[in-house]
Amino acid sequence: MTEDARKAGTHRMVLADEAATLRLAADLAAILKPGDIVALSGHLGAGKSLLARAILRELADDPGLEAPSPTFTLVQSYETSRGTVLHADLYRVRSPDELDDIGLVEDLDRLILLVEWPDRAGSRLPGGRRLDIVLDVDPENPETGRIADLSGGVLWRQRLSIAVATRLLIDEAGWDDARRDYMQGDASSRAYERLTRADGSSAVLMISPPRPDGPAIRLGKPYSAIAHLAETVDAFVAMDRGLHSLGYSAPEIYAQDLTTGLLLIEDLGSEGVLDGAGAPIPERYEAAARLLADLHRHTLPTILPVSEGRDHVVPDYDRAALAIETELILDWYAPHIAGVTLPAVTQAEFSRIWNRLFDEILEAPGTWTLRDVHSPNLIWLPDRHGHAKVGLIDFQDAVMGHPAYDLASLGQDARVDVPAALELRLLAAYGQARRADDPDFDLGGFARAYAILGTQRNTKIAGIFARLDKRDGKPAYLKHLPRIEAYLRRNLEHPALAELKGWYQAHLPRLFEAG
Repeated sequence: MTEDARKAGTHRMVLADEAATLRLAADLAAILKPGDIVALSGHLGAGKSLLARAILRELADDPGLEAPSPTFTLVQSYETSRGTVLHADLYRVRSPDELDDIGLVEDLDRLILLVEWPDRAGSRLPGGRRLDIVLDVDPENPETGRIADLSGGVLWRQRLSIAVATRLLIDEAGWDDARRDYMQGDASSRAYERLTRADGSSAVLMISPPRPDGPAIRLGKPYSAIAHLAETVDAFVAMDRGLHSLGYSAPEIYAQDLTTGLLLIEDLGSEGVLDGAGAPIPERYEAAARLLADLHRHTLPTILPVSEGRDHVVPDYDRAALAIETELILDWYAPHIAGVTLPAVTQAEFSRIWNRLFDEILEAPGTWTLRDVHSPNLIWLPDRHGHAKVGLIDFQDAVMGHPAYDLASLGQDARVDVPAALELRLLAAYGQARRADDPDFDLGGFARAYAILGTQRNTKIAGIFARLDKRDGKPAYLKHLPRIEAYLRRNLEHPALAELKGWYQAHLPRLFEAG
């Protein structure tokens, strides 16, 4: 797909042949989600059914899907990994009222609708999530060429811009004929696709547009700014190159569009650090612990290059960031999971205790803290050597923080149970590696900081998982809560956390009832 013109919010695509139409279908399928309406207009023979059928095949991940035209049935339904998809042809509809008889306008927010001849629906198809595509024969190439004009409302403008920019990036990088497959994303706003060529080689497309500012919640700043979450893809690029410079296996960047927030990166594969039953493979976790020890022995810069004349400053994991993360348990877990409303004086006591603990943490020299060193973000690369065997992804939110944080995120993996014995083994492997480099390394002080930051991290995650359920409608994360609560209880046994343990026992007793 090549952008020929852009005018008044419309993207005009010149499709030279059927292959170009199929690429357009793949590009659209990659960004469609429940609630979307794709309205296909154009004269008979303009290619509406061809495009609709190609989108269906992409969504169903079935290139051989028959997908007959619904000219006589009016509507055909398909179940895909993206949910229910309806393909409708309204050519024979004479009145918008007929749509009630066929159930076409019911539950539109729960499905993807592909509809030909949408004008027959009158005003019954809402415009907010509607993408209009008008197809016509290309007069300069009438045999095989088509022109597609794509337009949509506010909700579609950024998505269309991203789709166009993505196609340009893929084509210019030489991956124009690659198959695009949606990859399950994380809890963030980022999206990923795997691109696969006919020869089996693959790459990953990372779609990470600039983060919009949320509501100001403190000192005129949104949560993301206070917690130092990456605002643009610059942070990933900078950290990626920084990790590469130290010999670690971060993905190679093949192509980038920093303005739109697109990266085409190396596909490190899917072999992780868990066994077939989903349990940690101890040797691989130990390798990750030794990698962290190696990273933390370096004196690391706080300013990293992104591109010519463009730098990224790695922010400090400061008191404000640490505090606002712990407060998520007050804002979300307490009312939604524990069923309690905590008075202001109780919340103030929580903050006072944490501030004393943060005093200890902030006294230590900072290092690169990748922030999410756990099983979903660790790739095992058996053909590489040394620390390069552990592939690293998802480090764009890196900060300058205490070295114990990342080891705690590994030893108390939010997605999988890490037995206490393995956690101690990781601490021992890390300490042994640090002492080999620095005989004066204080393992006892590190273990104390580990317990504090393990508690901070799991306090934050308990709040995040509750928020994902309550605010974002993602209840699947609640299955991890018992694990997070168990980690909290484990950490709170450390003498350094005696006062905080008393607060949790008094005000969030559910944590201990679960044990």
